Parts: sequence; C-alpha cells; structure tokens
Amino acid sequence: MNTQTLDHLRSQISTLSESERATLARELIMSLDGPRDDSVEQAWNDEIVRRVSRVKSGEATLIDREEFRSKMRARLGQ
Repeated sequence: MNTQTLDHLRSQISTLSESERATLARELIMSLDGPRDDSVEQAWNDEIVRRVSRVKSGEATLIDREEFRSKMRARLGQ
C-alpha cells in the first residue's frame, strides 16, 4: 500500500464518529490476532465461573484497591 492510499484512508477515517472509529480500531486489532480459538474462550469462561463461585462461597480472599496497588508497586519495585 502506498503513502497516497494511506493518506486517503486516514482522511476518510477522520470523518467517522468516535464510536465508528472505535469499532474500526477494534476490528483492525482483532484482524491482527488471527483466527479465534473457541477452546481458549471456553477456558476463560470456565475460569470466570470458578472465580465467581469462590467469591460467592467466601473461599476467596478479597482485597481493596489500595492494598492491591500497594502489592503491585512492591512487586514492580516502585
């Protein structure tokens, strides 16, 4: 693709609304990810259900945002 074509595309994209640009950006990024792997999607869904179940049963230990930030800063050495 040449510079003139890219400039034309940029010009056309700039006329889109914010939500249209966001949709286009999402579709472009998804096109770089390759084909969708349904087994990965299912694994994430299973993990989400497992974690929600642990929270509801009281098995999970929850921390507030400030404690989380503090732990992450310590882990990153900040």
